[in-house]
Amino acid sequence: MNIRVSDRRQFIFRLIGTLLSIGLIILLVRQGGWADIVDALKKISFSNILLALVCIVASRFFVIGRWYVLLRSGGVKISFSDAAALTFTGLFSSNFLPTTIGGDVVRLVGAMQMGYDRAVCVASIAADRLVGMLGMFFALPFGLVPAFQSLHSPIGESIAFGALFNRLWDFIKRTVQTFSIWLKKPLAIFGALCCTWGHMLCTFIAFSILINGLGGYVPFWLVAGLWSLAYFVTLIPISINGYGVQELSLTFLFSSVAGLSTGVSLTVAVLIRALYLAVSLVGAIYLPGILAAMDTDRVVDDAGE
Repeated sequence: MNIRVSDRRQFIFRLIGTLLSIGLIILLVRQGGWADIVDALKKISFSNILLALVCIVASRFFVIGRWYVLLRSGGVKISFSDAAALTFTGLFSSNFLPTTIGGDVVRLVGAMQMGYDRAVCVASIAADRLVGMLGMFFALPFGLVPAFQSLHSPIGESIAFGALFNRLWDFIKRTVQTFSIWLKKPLAIFGALCCTWGHMLCTFIAFSILINGLGGYVPFWLVAGLWSLAYFVTLIPISINGYGVQELSLTFLFSSVAGLSTGVSLTVAVLIRALYLAVSLVGAIYLPGILAAMDTDRVVDDAGE
């Protein structure tokens, strides 16, 4: 009961954070004017959007490959198609079911439905998250240095470094706890990390394509750095699936640090979110069966109480 109350409070807190972030975005639009966004959208072609979509699809398959490598190396004999189905279902639930049911929970329940080992699946999902964070750490300096140079403030730097150190320390502790299965399998970790880098490369290319299509230009290394910086900001649990926070942080960073206009920055941030949502729609095919299994488990738990 206490767990459910805590989940409810967490959801309300994140919902408020999401609404506040969206409110700030609306305020930005009102200050900058809808005209800038409309002008930006007129510049982009369908071919640019299609090419960016292809890159996002490719990035999703790298994400699937990362989890697949971790599962197989952990002794779970899962097929790539099953890993793909579970990953897309998790993405869909995270994007379109903004409740306390997260995408990772849906992945876990789906894997258990398929008869795979629960303990290894739980550990692999945690490891999957951590490898994703590790990959982003490699690109982070390319965003932190120019951000500090453009937004020079001793107080801001102290806060940023303090937050980064805390997250890094938490990351190290969780890594040691989670990677116990894979510590003796460095090739598996390296393979999963390579998949993360593939995912990142496709994402950065997609973002660059959209920026160029809107008439802007940002060096690729700066796109990588600022995206990774926004990624870590989005990890702060103050909104549902990063809604609003991701768009707001990307808009702020690319307008303040990279020199893009607010209209172009916001338009790219919204377009990239729309492409991610579109790709995750595939998961709707597999979701009903997993949700039915989750409902069955709740009925059993309630009966046990």
